Amino acid sequence: MATRLLRTNFIRRPHCFSSLRPVGSPTVTASTAAVPEILSFGQQAPEPPLHHPKHNQTHNDIDLSDQARLFASVPTPDLLRSTAVLHAAAIGPMVDVGSWVMSSKLMDNALTRGMVLGLVKGTFYDHFCAGEDASAAAERVRSVYEATGLKGMLVYGVEHADDAASCDDNMQHFLRTIEAAKSLPTSHFSSVVVKITAICPISLLKRVSDLLRWEHKSKSFKLSWKLKSFTVFSDSSPLYHTNSEPEPLTAEEERELEAAHVRIQDICRKCQESNVPLLIDAEDTILQPAIDYMAYSSAIMFNGDKDRPIVYNTIQAYLRDAGERLHLVVQEAEKESVPMGFKLVRGAYMCSEGKLADSLGHKSPVHDTLQNTHACYNDCMTFLMEKASNGSGFGVVLATHNADSGRLASKKASELNINKKNGTIEFAQLYGMSDALSFGLKRAGFNVSKYMPFGPVETAIPYLVRRAYENRGMMASGALDRQLLRMELKRRLMAVIA
Repeated sequence: MATRLLRTNFIRRPHCFSSLRPVGSPTVTASTAAVPEILSFGQQAPEPPLHHPKHNQTHNDIDLSDQARLFASVPTPDLLRSTAVLHAAAIGPMVDVGSWVMSSKLMDNALTRGMVLGLVKGTFYDHFCAGEDASAAAERVRSVYEATGLKGMLVYGVEHADDAASCDDNMQHFLRTIEAAKSLPTSHFSSVVVKITAICPISLLKRVSDLLRWEHKSKSFKLSWKLKSFTVFSDSSPLYHTNSEPEPLTAEEERELEAAHVRIQDICRKCQESNVPLLIDAEDTILQPAIDYMAYSSAIMFNGDKDRPIVYNTIQAYLRDAGERLHLVVQEAEKESVPMGFKLVRGAYMCSEGKLADSLGHKSPVHDTLQNTHACYNDCMTFLMEKASNGSGFGVVLATHNADSGRLASKKASELNINKKNGTIEFAQLYGMSDALSFGLKRAGFNVSKYMPFGPVETAIPYLVRRAYENRGMMASGALDRQLLRMELKRRLMAVIA
C-alpha cells in the first residue's frame, strides 16, 4: 500500500508568508489578531494588547479579555503544556529544523526515528491530536466536552493515498470513525471529516480535474462517466492548469474512478444511517475540481433530509473565485431542492498555489491582500447565514480563528434571529489552537467544535508540521493565545502564593 506519511514531497509548508500584502498599516489588537488561516506579514507581529471588559457587553458579545473566565475549565497541567508547545512552535528556526529532520533520511534510521517520534508524541502530537485510533479519539472528544462544553469533529489523520489498496484501507478507517462518533452522545460531537485524497489516488484526481476544466472551456467536450453534480467553476475560476485537451480516461482509470465513487458513497451512506454529518475537506486548486465534483454528486444522492444536510463541502475564501462559485452552487441546489452544507474556511495552501501559478506564467488564484480574503470570508459567511436563517435546510460550519469574523457572525445571528443551539450554524477551530476564541464563542451561546485529528504518530506528521508553521511567532492569533495563557498561569501562581 502507498499511503504517504513522512517524506519531503509530502510535507508541505502551508503558508508562503510574504505572498499576501496587507493594505495600509495593520493594527494588531485582541479583536483583529486571530487569523492563522492566512498571514501576509514577512516580519514578526507584536503580541496583541488585551482590553479590559466593557460593562455594557451583552450575552452576544465575544469577550476575549478575561482569561480567568475563558480558561476556567482548563486544569493547570494542561495550561502548562499548551503554553510550552505554543511557545516552542513560535520559534521559527526550531520549526524549520524540526520539519527538516522529519522529512530527511534521518527518519530511515530506526533509533533516530524512534527518538523523534517519541519526542513528537509527548509534545506536539498530544497537544494537536486526539489519539492513535478512533476509540481513543472518541474518549478524548468525551473528556473535552465534559470539561469545556466544546464538541468534537473526528478526523482520521491520513491525507493522501496513491493506490487502490491504500484507499480501501483508509475507507475502513473512516467507517470506524463514523462508528466511534455514533457511540458518543449527540451533544458531544458535531461531525466526521473525510479527505477525498485519502480514498481516491492523487493522480486520478488530477486527471479528473483536467477533464472537468476542459469540459468547462469547451462546451462540446462531453464526459460520459460524469455523474450528476453541481457546477465546480465560475467565469473567474483558474483554468491555467489545463492548457490542452487531455486524453480521455482509460478503461482502468474509469474503473478506479467508479471505485472512488463507491468508497465515498459507502461513507456517506454510513453517515446517513448513523445521522452523523460528513464534512469533505478542500485541497489545492489543481485537485479541487474533482473533489468538488465528488462532494456535490454525493450531496445530491444523500442530502435527502430537508431539515439538515448530511454532506458538507468546503469553500476556501482565500480563492478569488470562491464567492462566485458559492453563489452558483447555492442557486443550483435550491433549484434542485437539495439541502446543502458548507464549511467555510480561509485556506491553507497559499504558497503552493502561488508557486504553481507562477511556474505556469499566471497570477495566483489567491486574493492579492489579506483584507480581500477577510472581506470574501465575511461576505460568504453573511450569505450562508442568511440562507440558513430562512429554513431552507442549509447547514453552515464557520471554521475560523479570526475574532472579527466571530463577532460579525454573532451580530448577524442576532439580526437574523438564528437559533444558536439547533446546529444550523456552528463554529469550529483546530484542536490545540485558538482556544480563547472557542471558549469566547461558547460563552456567547454558540455550538463550537474542535477539529480533532487522530491516527498513528507517523500518519499525523504532515498535519503537525502545518500546525507548527501556523503557530510561528508571526502568527497574530497564536500570539494572543500565548499571551492569555501566560496571564492565566501567572494569575494562578499568584493565587497559590497569596
